[in-house]
Amino acid sequence: MVFVVIMLLASLMAGCARDERQHRMSGAALPDLRVGAAAVNFEADDSMILGGMIDGVKASGQEGPLRAVAIVLAKSPREKLAIVGCDVLMLTRDLLDPVMAEIERTTGVPRSHILVNATHTHHAPSTVTIHGYSRDERFCQIVQRGIVKAVQEANAGLADSRFYFRLGQEPTVGQNSRRLLADGTITWTRPHTNIVRETGPFDPDLPVLAFRDFAGKPQALIFNHSTHTIGTRQPAKRSPSFYGLAAQELEAELGGTVCFLEGASGSTHNLSLSTDEMIQRIKTALLATLNQAEPRPVTRLTAIKRPFKFRVRIFDEAAEDEAVRSYCRKAMGDYADRCIEVFRLQREKLALHRGEERETWLQVMLIGDVAIVGVPAEFFTKLGRDIKERSPFRYTFIAELANDWIGYLPDLEAHKLGGYQTWTGLHSYAEPGTGERVVEEAIKMLNELPKAN
Repeated sequence: MVFVVIMLLASLMAGCARDERQHRMSGAALPDLRVGAAAVNFEADDSMILGGMIDGVKASGQEGPLRAVAIVLAKSPREKLAIVGCDVLMLTRDLLDPVMAEIERTTGVPRSHILVNATHTHHAPSTVTIHGYSRDERFCQIVQRGIVKAVQEANAGLADSRFYFRLGQEPTVGQNSRRLLADGTITWTRPHTNIVRETGPFDPDLPVLAFRDFAGKPQALIFNHSTHTIGTRQPAKRSPSFYGLAAQELEAELGGTVCFLEGASGSTHNLSLSTDEMIQRIKTALLATLNQAEPRPVTRLTAIKRPFKFRVRIFDEAAEDEAVRSYCRKAMGDYADRCIEVFRLQREKLALHRGEERETWLQVMLIGDVAIVGVPAEFFTKLGRDIKERSPFRYTFIAELANDWIGYLPDLEAHKLGGYQTWTGLHSYAEPGTGERVVEEAIKMLNELPKAN
């Protein structure tokens, strides 16, 4: 593996130098782009309850740092973007809105041009109140400070840069995990042997955005993929999970700073591979894609961030309780009673808010001709692919869990089929059809991007 990395890096640097010579011989001006990158670790300990489980559990030790990874792009003091990947489950806007304000105040990056994405690792201390536990307020403050510091350091380190891009694929790390069983139910836990079919798509896209100085030295890299971030190398450890571990290993091998943005993965999981195997496959696909990345002009850096209103669903308690009890009795074994109780308590908390209007954020960004769509939810892959297929930009990808968290957003057909992601709870409470409304608004915003300031 080390030999392969060395050869790939040599190839990349030679190609970059060749491109630079050709550019200078043509008499064209060098691209006006500056890039800064920084990573700040989140300090955590064994007393903190992990997010991503049904009940509160704690880890014993840690593998790999949990981080805020920030990339700042600038064409001028007024034309800037800040992109941050955070190794946490989710982040709500009550935590992020003050972070955005502080970043704007100290760096000059407008709040509308800041995207903060949760990588959705299920192995970090809890930053949300969900299921059978509350968020860890001390860790939330650590995360807030880490995001601000990462962007400040990235902004302070801006340097001349060139942008390279390639759309690759990794089709084996993950699959649609909402499988229809012979009895008509939709899977959540595993294993199952009476599977009829999968009920939605998997998105294998692996966009790679690379930034290098004029000598070919890596500065920063952003990649995106669409599988739930679950799995540790060692049991019961805090961990950034396979995407974060792959990013950190590539940093050590290639140099620069690597940022992962979670794609539309509300309906996709790994069901068969070990964490080691997922890390290896992601790294292999990333290196192959990076080796084919080509320089692209960055004529514009712009973004639109817009409020989006939605409603808490109106639900029938008896029907919801039956859906949970029926599944848990069949699939959860000795844990069924506790699981049923957890969801029942969640619905009690939501009952007083039925039909309530709430507000979140949607965001679109443009880096040259590559578009990013930030959605504040565990977004079903079908909806993410719909945005990609209808986008006016050839290269468009989704950063879910961006700037807020409003639970799962399934498509309407998924709501009809049922299953865990559609059960009413703190994890899933927006009214059916919200996902389709997000798609329509995102397409509208993408079409406005060419004229955005």
